[in-house]
Amino acid sequence: MGKIIAVANQKGGVGKTTTAINLAASLAALEYKTLLVDADPQANATSGLGFDPATITSSIYECMVEDVKAEEIVLQSPNIEFLDLIPSHIDLVGAEVEMINIPNREEKMRVALSEMKQKYDYIIIDCSPSLGLITVNSLTAADSVVIPVQCEYFALEGLGKLLNTIKIIQSRLNPELAIEGILLTMYDVRLRLSNQVVEEVKTHFQQMVFDTIIPRNVKLSESPSFGIPALLHDADSKGALSYLNLAREIAEKNSVALAK
Repeated sequence: MGKIIAVANQKGGVGKTTTAINLAASLAALEYKTLLVDADPQANATSGLGFDPATITSSIYECMVEDVKAEEIVLQSPNIEFLDLIPSHIDLVGAEVEMINIPNREEKMRVALSEMKQKYDYIIIDCSPSLGLITVNSLTAADSVVIPVQCEYFALEGLGKLLNTIKIIQSRLNPELAIEGILLTMYDVRLRLSNQVVEEVKTHFQQMVFDTIIPRNVKLSESPSFGIPALLHDADSKGALSYLNLAREIAEKNSVALAK
């Protein structure tokens, strides 16, 4: 059985989609069969893997609203052998309204992805930057959640609200949901503020924080414009190597958990 990991933070600009794309690509580079699910109507994860959202005819929207089988809309990454994508589309914006009267509407994504767990080692979900019905669906479908937090002044703003949402989902919809870890992103070693944020987050959350810290890196910013992960844009860049380390950290953590 594969593991479903949601990448979530309702605060925008924290490196959420960058994390989803590059973590998925790094797991695939380590030869884990990986599926990236773009559950954000902005479809940045879709374009970040080289697909044009304007040409997408079937997306996660069809899975959730029209009960189309997920396996029918999977796209194969043109550049990375072990990486597939379930794309997003702007139609997903309307899904929350259309799903209001659907029974068990919070569980539509879990149902859509249930069969895919048999086919992949890891399924990474890029959540939308909100705590709406699509994100609730993503967290209900997930086994765990990675929370990106940027090393900036408002780092902890909104984190309490997200953790509270996770608690509600654990109590009502998905008791198995765990926090995979808090990921510090956009770290600038030159800034005292970055170091203060790292210390503050580690003091508050201790073992929940990943050892890997993602630096502010120009190659991470450039790679989406080429429609490729940082690993293919510049494999030796600090950004690409950091996400490879994160993938190793997650894989090692999960293999230890399985051994227990």
